[in-house]
Amino acid sequence: MSTAISPLAPTEYPEMPAIAGVKLATAAAGIRYKGRTDVLLATMDKGTAVAGVFTKSKCPSAPVEWCRAKLSGGKARALVVNSGNANAFTGKTGKHSTALTAQIASKAVGCGTGEVFLASTGVIGEPLDATKFDGVLAGLAETAAPGDWMAAAKAIMTTDTFPKVATATVKLGKTKVTINGMAKGAGMIAPDMATMLSFIFTDAPLSSAVLQSLLKSGVEDTFNAVTIDGDTSTSDTLLAFATGAAAANGAPKISRAADPRLKDFTKAFRNVLATLSEQVARDGEGARKLVEIIVEGAVSKQSARRIAMSIANSPLVKTAIAGEDANWGRVVMAVGKAGEPANRDKLSISFNGIRVAKSGARDPSYDEAEVSKAMQEPKIQIKVQLGLGKGRDRVLTCDLTKEYVAINGDYRS
Repeated sequence: MSTAISPLAPTEYPEMPAIAGVKLATAAAGIRYKGRTDVLLATMDKGTAVAGVFTKSKCPSAPVEWCRAKLSGGKARALVVNSGNANAFTGKTGKHSTALTAQIASKAVGCGTGEVFLASTGVIGEPLDATKFDGVLAGLAETAAPGDWMAAAKAIMTTDTFPKVATATVKLGKTKVTINGMAKGAGMIAPDMATMLSFIFTDAPLSSAVLQSLLKSGVEDTFNAVTIDGDTSTSDTLLAFATGAAAANGAPKISRAADPRLKDFTKAFRNVLATLSEQVARDGEGARKLVEIIVEGAVSKQSARRIAMSIANSPLVKTAIAGEDANWGRVVMAVGKAGEPANRDKLSISFNGIRVAKSGARDPSYDEAEVSKAMQEPKIQIKVQLGLGKGRDRVLTCDLTKEYVAINGDYRS
């Protein structure tokens, strides 16, 4: 974990209210880090619905495989997250570790192992000693309490420089319900859902099928539209939990994703995902600039997404932004290599609202001094107009600095 907080970090954090039916506790189990918490236990009341989306990596971690297998049960009582060790590429030892962790957690909480969900983040390829959870989780189950979301978010950090949280309150029917979320992620971030670890909790009475639908649609323009370095992790996990506690206050039970009463809740849910995903982009390893890339005039939204990602993942574009250089030639390169329909002579490009290229050439009114000043801003918007259709998309990334190399060169040291 870096000791220097990203200059793009939030200047203030929201008040995170308690979620009825959810309790949290953290501890230092000595997984890898010394002198800091590295284990989170969240306990949920009986009947809590669960949903999840995971990495599409062909080399997933043992906890990802565990969660996928347990998701069909639709219910959750416990979530155990550790930082410092990803428990990935650990063979039979990794599977044994997840099973042992779940056994320890189920005993501590008083539930079946099928209701225990796991997530691990950190170094790949090193065995996770699950015996370190023995005793720790039992203590956490006893002390778990509603409330300290910031402590929970800090416990799951690795190279993150700040905890990532978000909250929303919205009416479901005539009853107020709450949505809280936390995330971790700073490197090895590329869309293929999920692109980090993130956990969402609500007291809304939603079925697991409804929750799954909300997640699947909600990630597309949030977490799936963020890239730091183009690398998809083995451990990427996004889980959502709905305790249903608000039903006691009159909130309607929702069992269909098409229920019109979900409209406002869906918007609030996606806003939480969007806030968390932007914080991931703001905490990109070594980042000094938040970069928003908008592609318009593509033949389709999908085509626009691919072009935007080509720009966002280009080391040449990202290093130019780090150097505060509006090098539109590198953007042209990234558009051209995307493999999507594009016409050089219709292409227009702008940086922070200043058009630098028009109709396939440098804009006649281009002013180097004006653009150079704009590139000094902490947020840079690159807008590309293809002039081919109505397809539009937006993605977030960050610049690529020397610190990114330093962080990842020393990661296992």
